Parts: sequence; C-alpha cells; structure tokens
Amino acid sequence: MVYSISNKDRLEVANDLVTALAIITWVWVLYYAFTQRMDRILFTVIFLGAIIVVYLGSEMIEAYREEKMLEVAGLGISAAVTIVTTLYMTAFYNTLLSVRVGTALPREYALAAAFVLVILYLSYRAYGFTFLAVIVAALLYGLYGDLAPGILRHGGFSLNRTANIMVLDFQGVYGSISRIIATWVALFLLYAGLMRGFGAFDLIMRVAFRMATYVRSGIALSAVTSSIIIGSITGSQAANTAITGSFTIPLMKESGMKSETAGGIESVASTGGQIMPPIMGAAAFVMASLLGITYVEVMVAGIVPALIFYGSVVIAVHYKGIGELRGKSIELDAADKFDETMSTKEFAVQCLRFGIPFAVLIYMLGVLQYTVLTSALYTIIVMFITGFGFPLVTAASEGNDLKEEFVSLLHDTAFGFREGAMILAPIAIIIAAINGVVDVFEASGIPGVLSLALLDISGGVMLYAVILAMVISIILGLGMPTVAAYVIVASLIAPALVQQFFVPDLAAHFFVLYAAILSGLTPPIAIAVVVATGIAGSNFWRTVHEALKISAPIYVLPFAFIYNPEIVVGGWGMETFFSGLVALLGALGIAHGLNYYGKFFHESPFVKFPVKGVYFVLGVLAMVYPSMPVRLACIAIIFVMMAVQLRSHIWKRFNRKSKTESVQTAED
Repeated sequence: MVYSISNKDRLEVANDLVTALAIITWVWVLYYAFTQRMDRILFTVIFLGAIIVVYLGSEMIEAYREEKMLEVAGLGISAAVTIVTTLYMTAFYNTLLSVRVGTALPREYALAAAFVLVILYLSYRAYGFTFLAVIVAALLYGLYGDLAPGILRHGGFSLNRTANIMVLDFQGVYGSISRIIATWVALFLLYAGLMRGFGAFDLIMRVAFRMATYVRSGIALSAVTSSIIIGSITGSQAANTAITGSFTIPLMKESGMKSETAGGIESVASTGGQIMPPIMGAAAFVMASLLGITYVEVMVAGIVPALIFYGSVVIAVHYKGIGELRGKSIELDAADKFDETMSTKEFAVQCLRFGIPFAVLIYMLGVLQYTVLTSALYTIIVMFITGFGFPLVTAASEGNDLKEEFVSLLHDTAFGFREGAMILAPIAIIIAAINGVVDVFEASGIPGVLSLALLDISGGVMLYAVILAMVISIILGLGMPTVAAYVIVASLIAPALVQQFFVPDLAAHFFVLYAAILSGLTPPIAIAVVVATGIAGSNFWRTVHEALKISAPIYVLPFAFIYNPEIVVGGWGMETFFSGLVALLGALGIAHGLNYYGKFFHESPFVKFPVKGVYFVLGVLAMVYPSMPVRLACIAIIFVMMAVQLRSHIWKRFNRKSKTESVQTAED
C-alpha cells in the first residue's frame, strides 16, 4: 500500500498531514510511557507544543474550507510561535531551568509573551469570550494587584515576572497540572480516541438501543447509560453532549418525548459521566496528585457518590419517560439508526473486543495497583491486540479478504489517533491557561486571602460558608472541561474548607469537583444544556428547567460530603455503604417529588406543590443532616408518603399479578 497525492486536492493532503502529525505525536507519547527516558518537565514542553500544532493544523483546514483567510493567517502565526517557543524551550532547557532561574534575555521575554497570547487566542477559540475574560482578568490582577481594593491588594508583578511565572520558569503553562495531562490523562484520551475509531461508541449506542426495547422508558434510560459511559472517558460535558446527544436526543424525540425533556435528560447524563469511576472525566488523576494519595483511593471514594447520582437520575428519567410516553406506541428499528445490522454473535464478539481492554484497565489499577501511566499503556496495547485481532480472526473464519480488512483497520486506527488528539488538544490548551492562572494567584497569595474572606463573610458558620463555596465553585466552573474546572476550584476553594472548617481533604475536593461540574447545568452558562438545546431545537430555559429537576439531588450531594464525609472518606466499609444507601434513598425522595408524573394525593396545586416541597425537604435532610436517626426518620416518612400516594398503583399491580397466578393454577 503506497500513499499517493496524485488524486487528492490540497485540503485532503493537508488533512492527511495533520493525521500524520497526530500519529507521530501519539507514537512519541507511547514511547515515553514505555521508556520514561526523559525529564517529565521537558516531555511536557514538547508534548504541549506538538498537540497544539496538531490542533492548529485541524483548525486551519476548517478555516480555509470556510474561506476565512484572516483566521488562517492568525492560526498560521500561532503555529509558528508555538513551534519556535517549543524548539527554544527544548534547546535551552537546562539553562533556563538551572542557570537563569527568575531572569531571562529580552528575546526570551518576547517569546514568552507571544506564546501566552497564543494560549489566550486558542482558549478563546475553544471556549469562547467568557473564559478568555477570566484568564485576562487573572493576568491583569497579577500585573496590577497594587490597585486592587482591600484584602485583595498585593504588590503587583512586573511584565518580566509574569512572563517567568507563565512560561520561562517552566511553571504556568508547563506547570504541575499540565504535566499530569501529558503523562497520565493523554493516554486515556488516546484510549477514548481508539475506542471511537474502532467503533466502541457505536457499540455503546447499540447496547443502549437494545435496552429501550425492554422498558417503556428505556429510550430515555438508554440515553442516560450511553452518555454516562462515554462521558466518563471524554472529560468534557459539552463534547459528550454533542457526541451522544446527536444520537439520543433525536431518538427520544422520535419516540414521543418533548424536545426540552430530551435535551434536559441528555445534558444531565453527559454531566454525570464526568463523575463516574474509574476515569471520572480524568479529574481523578489530578485529585490523586494534588492530595498525594493513590488513584485507587480516589476511584473507590467516587463509587458511592456515582451510584447515588445514577440511581436518582434513573428514577427521575424513568418518571419522565413514563409520563410522556403513556398511551404512545413505540416502534424501534435498528436498521434506521445504524449503518449496518449486527447479529447476536457479532454483538457478543464486539463486547469482548472492547470489554477485554477495559477489564485489563480495571484489573491493573484496582487489583495490581500499577501506576496510572503503566495501566493506561498496557490498556492501549491490549486495545490494539483486540482491536485488530478480533476482526482479522472473524474475516479469516468467514473467508473474507484479510488484506482489505487490515487496511480498513489501519484507517480506523489513524482516525482513532486523530480523534484522540482532537479530544485532548482543547483540554491541554485550557489546562495550560488555567495552570498559569493558578500560579499567578498562588504567587499573589489569593488562596489564603479567599480562605480568610470565606471565614469572615460566613461569620464562621459552616452552612453559610459551604453555600458560598458552592456558588463560587459553580461560577468558576464556567462550563469548562472537568479537569480544568476542578483544578481552579481545588486551588482556590478547597483549601478554605480544609483550613478554616476542618473538612477532610477528600471530602472538600469531592465537594468542589461536583460543584464545578454542575456549572454545565446551571444557567446562565449551562454549556451542556446549550449544546443539547441546539440539537433538540428546544427552548433554552425550558430545557434548563427540565435538567434542574432531574439533577436536583446532585446539587444536594456535595453538601452530604461535608456533613457526612464518611460517604467519600470511609473507604469501602459498612459505614460508607450504609450512609451512602441512606443518601441514595433521600435522593430518590427528591427525584420522586420533582419528577413523578402522577397525582400527589390531589390534583389541586394547593396540595400538589406543598407535597412536592415536603418530599424535597425530607430528601435533603436524609442526604445531608449529620445525625443518622434524623436521616432514617426522614426516609421512613418518605416511604410512608409514597406508600399512601401510590397505594392504588400498588394495589392494581398486586391484583393483576394475583389474577395471572390464578389463571396459571387453573390451567395446571
């Protein structure tokens, strides 16, 4: 097989070149993971430069295709600055790191300033003006901190010192979080890209589609399941909503669900994927590094909260599905949804093809407790083996052309490499920017100031402080990718909860992680809802309303981490399990009160809405209140209310079952 450009236009050639750059970058990343024969900081410098160039190449092709020549020029200049900066920082690595610490030559300051502008420009392209404004405001605060009011005032940094912090001292854009992205998270996103290239996402959709045939609300539940699985890998609420929502939202609408409900369900499910172990949108790796604990400890701590989320959302979505699909016939034809039909045997083979690498990942991380880098490396190796092996064996057994199958698999692999780079690049760019912002804040002493301010504003009352911390975390989340949102709130908010209110480290970090992720559902930003609304063609505010009702228990759950920290701190013991179970039942009470489709004792709104409010309050207390007897009493009241409310449905179901058994007995 020989590559030829004779029958390709310039855009196709450029596209192939970008794919080749992506492949070279990933091969180099895999080589580093296998050998680790390079200083981690230097590896991060080269990695960031390479992945940015791949991203810029892809963006330039799109801009050229749309005849946006000004953008092409800006992207070209950005690529040139990135290449020059990366080569310079690599060539003079030892000098900058060890000899001229804290000072630099004029040309180096100019180069650093240009590279910071590139990062700002790319952050704007990837995440819009709002996020750009936050980064610029942080830089201005560092430069002109002497003009800030009150306790926010600091001495201010010179332009040269800012350049050192951001680039030349190998902090800032090359800082600790960027190194985690380069050495840990990157391989998992390559895994995600390969899964998509080999067709795993299609398989996940098929699994979800088959679920829809067994339960009346199965179509909506299939959206939850597929979005959560894929969202855990992609690390971005917006990206996951776009990937899975393009399939699940039209399917829900086609079945008879309202546009706003379909959009709300998808946005909540895509957001929830970010907190699902084992990957947790890649935030778990960063949390483990920041807290100095193992990844397995973070993963185990995230299991119970994830189950609480999944259980409450499943109930809420089930209610939504039943309520909107009652009396409607649902006819699903897989042939209309997928390019190819798949037999049961082919389905089982595909499940093994993608299930084996995932099992290897879990086994190496959870049982053998290998490092994240080693586990990811061997998972990818197994992914290559099963990704190529199963189709080739199948082709050989069926007498198909092996060469043709192999070439097709090479194309899938190339697509997976490029897809992995495209998933990774915006996250790497935004993390580089956030890392710079965090380093500027830390140099100015703002985390300590915020800690004292939180204590002062709250008057030392934990409830007020926690509510304020959650609001700030949601605001700072800004709909960013999970890792970026977590990094900024973990640096600014979590220390205040730990130092001033003695919240356990793990509980504080889970609190800010969940709160920051919720920014994807919280208006006016609500980036996950914005994307879902665009796909569903629904009204934004109605979609937000549906999303908030479905996700309401998740807004309460972070408070449970604070007042009942054993949910995340207790390992996998009985105390954690029991407290988590009570919190789950409380979350189900909230979901029932806000989403149940039937009558609440009486049709009158003067009865209906107060009863809903009672369910909500009891559910909140059951999840959060720091006294187990009170929590259990709230659960008991919820159960009694539900039994009374649903007695007619329960009685009808019981009678139907009794009649069926009677008929069977008579026949016997």
